[in-house]
Amino acid sequence: MTTSVVSGGTRGIGRALSLRLAALGHRVIALYRGDDRAAEQTEKAGEGRIATLRCDLTRPHEIQAVCDRITGEYGAPAVLVNNAGVNRDRPFLSMTAEDWDTVLATNLSGPFHLSRALAPVMVEAGGGGIVNVASTTAIRPRRDGANYCASKAGLIQLTKCLALELAPHIRVNALLPGFTDTDEVTERYRLDDPERLATVLDTIPARRLGTTDDMADALEYLVTARGGYVTGQQLIVDGGHFMG
Repeated sequence: MTTSVVSGGTRGIGRALSLRLAALGHRVIALYRGDDRAAEQTEKAGEGRIATLRCDLTRPHEIQAVCDRITGEYGAPAVLVNNAGVNRDRPFLSMTAEDWDTVLATNLSGPFHLSRALAPVMVEAGGGGIVNVASTTAIRPRRDGANYCASKAGLIQLTKCLALELAPHIRVNALLPGFTDTDEVTERYRLDDPERLATVLDTIPARRLGTTDDMADALEYLVTARGGYVTGQQLIVDGGHFMG
């Protein structure tokens, strides 16, 4: 059975990605930081194909330990999805060193350490695919998000560098979601306010928010044979919100 690892794999987009890989027949190891209830619910929804492991991606020693456990119990993964991310939004002049360090450690250093720990065994086992979940704010800035935008921009460049260095054994791509209908996005942008939601929808040619299934569809393309000639690329899934 193919093994996949999804960081941040028990909530929001990450949960949908874990469930899609499970539906494709993968044994999924979903990493999470602290929400045990979400982890239990995701395992249950996976109907025996999803196992969850706690891991704080700001701690490289925890990452190495969980990767050693994964490879020891399940073997080399064929797919790694670096999805975990955090926001600490505030104006740049009010942003603290902790705000900066926590976001960069989770969103950029976390994928680096996970990829570095798992890529060698993936290559040895015959290769596979890595998908880094970035954001359209990696290529278009927004207010109060200097740390988040910088982390996701760095993740895109990390994607390209890994695609060069790990080829031809491992394909590495970035998935860039736009406004997606998750609890986190609704809360952060206050989209439960009909006026604010209408304002956002006016900027999206598709006139709707993305769904987590939209993101899972994109992931499925990137990790299956249909995307077998795609590496080092940015797949933007945002209903036309950003056209660069």
